[in-house]
Amino acid sequence: MRDGTKLRVGDVARMTGKTVRAIHLYEELGLLRPLERSKGGFRLFAPDAVDRVFWITKLQAMGFSLAQVQEFAQSLERSQTAPLAMLKVRGMFEEKLKDTRSQIARLRALESDLEQGLAYLEGCHWCDPAEPPENCTECDKHHEVPPPIIVTGMHHT
Repeated sequence: MRDGTKLRVGDVARMTGKTVRAIHLYEELGLLRPLERSKGGFRLFAPDAVDRVFWITKLQAMGFSLAQVQEFAQSLERSQTAPLAMLKVRGMFEEKLKDTRSQIARLRALESDLEQGLAYLEGCHWCDPAEPPENCTECDKHHEVPPPIIVTGMHHT
């Protein structure tokens, strides 16, 4: 269908895995524009509308809200030159990469905390069933390994 055939909204939705309502929302936000309307009043889109929807989807997957995508698209349209537009894109991507790397660092720290907690709790399989829960952070089954914070915080004193 990318041979120049005009696509109806249902075609764009089907080809992108989006709902018809999502395609209408993108149009309402000015992110997607039909080429024209058919004699029956149906919106007709260029085949590159599919690429545009995938672009919107990718930006959302990167953590951008639709309002941010809308602002970004409007900013690009207002750019007077291609290099200026690409400079804006580069700045946005650099900022998102910085945020993503920060999130990855936080998630790696969380992963480490969970691994330490699970390793510590592995000793609980051999615990005496009569042992009271408040003794969990001072159990001798852990071979003098101090419990990680993720475990010690379970019990209040």
